[in-house]
Amino acid sequence: MGSVWQSTVELQSFPALDKDVSTDVLIVGGGMAGMLTAFMLTLEGVDNMLCEAEMIANGTTKNTTAKLTSQHGLVYSKLIKEFGLENARLYLRANEDAIESYSALCSSIDADFERKANYIYTVNDRAKLEKELSSLKQIGASAKLVSDLPMPFKTAGAVSFPNQAQFNPLKFLAGISKDLSIFKHTTVKELKKSKEGIIAVTSGGKVKAKRIVVATHFPFINKHGVYFLKMYQHRSYVIAIENAPQLDGMFLDDAENGFSFRNYRGLLFIGGGSHRTGKKGGGYAELRAFAKKYFPDSREKFAWAAQDCITLDSVPYIGSYSQAAENMFVAAGFNKWGMTGSMVAAQLLTCILMGRKSPYEKLFDPSRTILRPTLAANAASSVLGLIKPTVPRCPHLGCALNWNAAENTWDCPCHGSRFTSEGRLIDNPATGDLKLK
Repeated sequence: MGSVWQSTVELQSFPALDKDVSTDVLIVGGGMAGMLTAFMLTLEGVDNMLCEAEMIANGTTKNTTAKLTSQHGLVYSKLIKEFGLENARLYLRANEDAIESYSALCSSIDADFERKANYIYTVNDRAKLEKELSSLKQIGASAKLVSDLPMPFKTAGAVSFPNQAQFNPLKFLAGISKDLSIFKHTTVKELKKSKEGIIAVTSGGKVKAKRIVVATHFPFINKHGVYFLKMYQHRSYVIAIENAPQLDGMFLDDAENGFSFRNYRGLLFIGGGSHRTGKKGGGYAELRAFAKKYFPDSREKFAWAAQDCITLDSVPYIGSYSQAAENMFVAAGFNKWGMTGSMVAAQLLTCILMGRKSPYEKLFDPSRTILRPTLAANAASSVLGLIKPTVPRCPHLGCALNWNAAENTWDCPCHGSRFTSEGRLIDNPATGDLKLK
C-alpha cells in the first residue's frame, strides 16, 4: 500500500541530467543523508549537486517510522565496553545535537515535528534495563527507568529518554530541497580519476567533481572499503491502523523480534516482523495477527517495509570511503536509526569537507577495526549463500537468491541486494539488474 508519508506530500519534481557538468562536491543518493548533506553544503556556499538513480526519498527514507532519538536500543553499555566512556559520551552528544538541529530547522518547516519521550522496553529482562541505566548515568544521559507502560501486554519496564522527537520526513525534505541542485533518474555508473579530481559517468552525462559523497544506503562502489563484509541488511515491517490507542511516546522492544509503536495523525504504527534480508521472518502476517489479537476493532490503513544496514559494532560509517579512495566520502550503516544518523552524517561530512576538525571523526571512521564477533556470522552467511546450488544468483558476488513471498521479491541472504520478480534492482550493493533467463 505504501507508507503513510507518501500520502501526505508530493515532493518537488527535479530534472534528469542531460549534459556534462562540473561541481566541487557530487553527492550520490537522494535519501535523507544525501539531501541533508547537500542542504548543509549549500548553506556553507559550497558548489554541489546531487544525483539520484530514481526519485528523491524513494528508498529507506520514505519507509522509515521517522523517530528522532539518541536512544538506539539498549546500546550504551555495549558502546562503553567496545569504545570506552568518552566515545559513548560522544555518540550520545552527536545524536542529541542532531535532534536539536532538526528542531531548529522545523521551526520554519511544517514537518509535523513533535517532542516525545522514547522508551526501550523488555518483556522479561529488567536486569538488562538496570544495567543500561547504570551505563547511561556514567555518561551523563537524562534517562530513567519506567515500570508502567501503556502496552496491551505485560512488560518488565523500560528505559526512557525524555525530549526526543518524531516528524514527517517527506514534509521535511520538501522544505529543505527547494533551492538544491538535484538530478533524478541519473544513475552513477562508473567513477574515473582525473587530474582535476573524479569523473562520474552517469546515465545522463559526465560529472567532473573534486570530491564525492556516497550516500546510497549501501555503498555501491564494491572495490573499496569492503562494506559487504562490514555490514548486513535487515528487513522490518510496519502497519498503520486506525481505531487504536493513542500512545504518548515512542516505544521499541529491545528484542530483535519485538514490536515498536508510535502514533501519527490518529494512526498507530506497529512495527516488527523483522528478519535478516534473504532469510525468513514474521513479516506483515505477524503484525496483522498482533493487531487482530490486541486491537480487534482496528482497521489497517497503510503497510510498508524498510531495509536497514547493520554495522559490526552498532556505530555508523561516516567519513573517508576508504584509505585507498582519495576525495571520496561515505555515510552508511545507520542501524535502523537513519533519520537521526542522517543528520549526524551530514553535519560530520560538512565539517570534513570544509576542512574543520570534529570530535566525532574517529568514532565514526569507516576504516576502524572490523574484528568484531559479527564479522564471523556475516562471513558464514556469505559462504552458505555461495555454496547453495540454486538459481537465480545475485550479480553482486554470486550468492543464491531467496524468494520473498511477502513482498514478491528476490532477496540476497549474503549482502542484502533485492530485485523485483522481473529482476529489476531494488536495493544494492548489487549495481545491475538480475538476469532471470
